[in-house]
Amino acid sequence: QVQLVESGGGLVQAGGSLRLSCVASGISAIIFRISGMGWYRQVPGKQRELVANIASGGTPTYADSVKGRFTISRDIAKKTVYLQMNSLKPEDTAVYFCMGRNSWGQGTQVTVSS
Repeated sequence: QVQLVESGGGLVQAGGSLRLSCVASGISAIIFRISGMGWYRQVPGKQRELVANIASGGTPTYADSVKGRFTISRDIAKKTVYLQMNSLKPEDTAVYFCMGRNSWGQGTQVTVSS
């Protein structure tokens, strides 16, 4: 079973940037390459929502709220998926989770101050 570990969260001012990383272990790079991976976020009292997804073929999709500001990418050799977040807004504040192969990471907190 795959294990996912996120990092890169923190406190940033509005307009700033952060890059989240999610490292997968317990699977080979070949399996990682054919796996779709996604970034989700959740705020207290609300459902977890999809932020961005990268399909097995590498095609990204984004929630409308982050289009043009966030970029999802992956490094197959490192079995790592990234989320580059630019022009951050206070409403981006949430715990961000990585998901792949039916497994979730523990989450990383992103806080954007106004």
